[in-house]
Amino acid sequence: MTSNSLTDSGARPLIRLCESTVVADGEALRVDIDGMAPVAVYNVGGEFFVTDDTCSHGSASLSDGFLEGTEIECPWHSGRFCIRTGHALAFPAVQSIRVYPVTIEGTWVLIPKPNELASGHDCAGHNHSPASEVTR
Repeated sequence: MTSNSLTDSGARPLIRLCESTVVADGEALRVDIDGMAPVAVYNVGGEFFVTDDTCSHGSASLSDGFLEGTEIECPWHSGRFCIRTGHALAFPAVQSIRVYPVTIEGTWVLIPKPNELASGHDCAGHNHSPASEVTR
């Protein structure tokens, strides 16, 4: 890795998640990143979305769930979430999940480093160490 950090239009560092070619259309991929909760990368007709990977109801991995259009169904209790907005759509899920703005650079799927992680806490008050910044 070299010196220049990738940044989004808001000048936040970007985190490289995976190459877009490893997420087939209609599929999801769990990505683990040092210093933050796992995220799920979704490919819906060539459009990529990223959410927290953990269901807000039962701590299941959403990337193991069932993707139908832009809705992901939790594999444990069938709660559903909109991957565009993070809103909970079906009981027992009632709490939204976090969504991340996606940047595609070349074949890489990237998200901005969350502001909460920069300060050491996410919106739920959990303490996290800062995520790794992408350099090129």
